[in-house]
Amino acid sequence: MRLTFDEDVEKFRAEFVAFLHEHLPAEAEAAERSRSSAHVPEWARRWQRLLFDEGWLLPGNPPEFGGRNASLLQQYVHLEELARRRIYHSFNPQGLGIIAASLLSFGTEEQKRKWAAPILRAEITAALGMSEPGAGSDLASLKTRATLQGDRFVVNGQKVWTSGAHDADVLLTFVRTDPDAPKHKGISVLLIPTDTPGVTRRPFGSIVSPEDLDFNEVFFSDVEVPAENLVGPLNDGWRVATGSLGHERTLLWLNFAERLEDLVRDMNPQGPLDRDRYATLVMDAQALRLLGSAALARAARGEQDVAALSVLKLLGSEAVQGAAERALESSGPQGLEHPATTAPFAHMNLDDFSAGRFERYARSFAGTIAGGTSEIQRSIIAERVLGLPRG
Repeated sequence: MRLTFDEDVEKFRAEFVAFLHEHLPAEAEAAERSRSSAHVPEWARRWQRLLFDEGWLLPGNPPEFGGRNASLLQQYVHLEELARRRIYHSFNPQGLGIIAASLLSFGTEEQKRKWAAPILRAEITAALGMSEPGAGSDLASLKTRATLQGDRFVVNGQKVWTSGAHDADVLLTFVRTDPDAPKHKGISVLLIPTDTPGVTRRPFGSIVSPEDLDFNEVFFSDVEVPAENLVGPLNDGWRVATGSLGHERTLLWLNFAERLEDLVRDMNPQGPLDRDRYATLVMDAQALRLLGSAALARAARGEQDVAALSVLKLLGSEAVQGAAERALESSGPQGLEHPATTAPFAHMNLDDFSAGRFERYARSFAGTIAGGTSEIQRSIIAERVLGLPRG
């Protein structure tokens, strides 16, 4: 199957490709790397602002928020062209894809002006405060408490795995505001500037490297937050949470497909068993493309299919993990080496295409966790596709 598009979509693609040819930063200019998912080097801030100003940052947005009211298929070819070139449009992906998107969906006009637009223009960066030591995949078990006192909330508690928090300017933080309500009903969402007294951020290393500081513990001790920083209605944070993750999942399968195909190209199968595994991964990549294209066509017609997104998330994340494992195995001891050089413009992306094989394998586990774990996706598929009762 070959995916084709109408003339208006291909014209949109050609215009974007011409923009990239003219404005893509030179490799020497873009030498400085990001140190976390909320640290944006100055050259990357300029690049993101240019994309915003020209309507190429998030084309589906209105012009005042970095877009051009593009259709879903136009948004798809935009992401496809970025992926083909291993280019990322922001080094603060959660800021663009989750936090600013959530503010545009649930925030007030003032919040959109004060927070969403500066995040999109790379004037400030943002991190997502969801997970806690006792509430990882089960967000509804969170215990961080926010008590409304007059015109402000007082926040106490802890978050963990908060990517980029030590470099972020603001946290989109999920808190419990009604401890007596059912656990899904008593959650609210607050924007908390990281320089607020009582906020403590402690970055820690990962399995990839002790120096790879992106994850954080974040502590809140009597942190006072203006009531105007409440996102969405009080105690309606669960709806904001599901909307936030929905923004992340819509075209996530394309990212998985590009990573999978890159890993497959990186393999050098030796022997019958290795070739058999290689062939399986090639088929996984094709299946992901075909299923994703079908889901894209349904979405373009306005059809809602949450179960299809779960199938794509599960297949894509686990296929990438399997491909990374096979690439590591096939390379033997050399798989533990870090590459001395990177591919052209690989520095534009989030290190996925320039890391060593072990790093890529270790990072592949994030795909089966972020945006909804594989276990959660299987539960959704069991209920909505197979019609099984809730466990």
